[in-house]
Amino acid sequence: MAESKKYEIAVTTVPQYLAEQSDPDAERYVFAYTITIRNIGTGAAQLISRHWLITDANEEVQEVRGLGVVGHQPLLQPGESFEYTSGASLSTPVGTMRGSYQMVAEDGTQFEADIAEFALAVPRVLH
Repeated sequence: MAESKKYEIAVTTVPQYLAEQSDPDAERYVFAYTITIRNIGTGAAQLISRHWLITDANEEVQEVRGLGVVGHQPLLQPGESFEYTSGASLSTPVGTMRGSYQMVAEDGTQFEADIAEFALAVPRVLH
């Protein structure tokens, strides 16, 4: 098998607006997002850290780095997945998130798993 397939992580995202935690009058819009991280490679890999870029409609960027995700550094065997839910707040009703997970394979190889940009939007704001 090609070496590039040995270290391959698929990331899917499902964002959700949390109206009950938001306060539009105070310019506070809260979103949850559920992430599924699946090891589609041929070798085990552990998620070590995360890096997020969260951008609001005013082009204000929050950069977030940290160890693991929600207190975990999951080790994923080939075919295994890990799902978690976290959140972010914006000062605008629309924004985006993108980033990456820093991974370490069982043989010590370090690689990144990209998280494709996804939208955070209050329902019925985007057409």
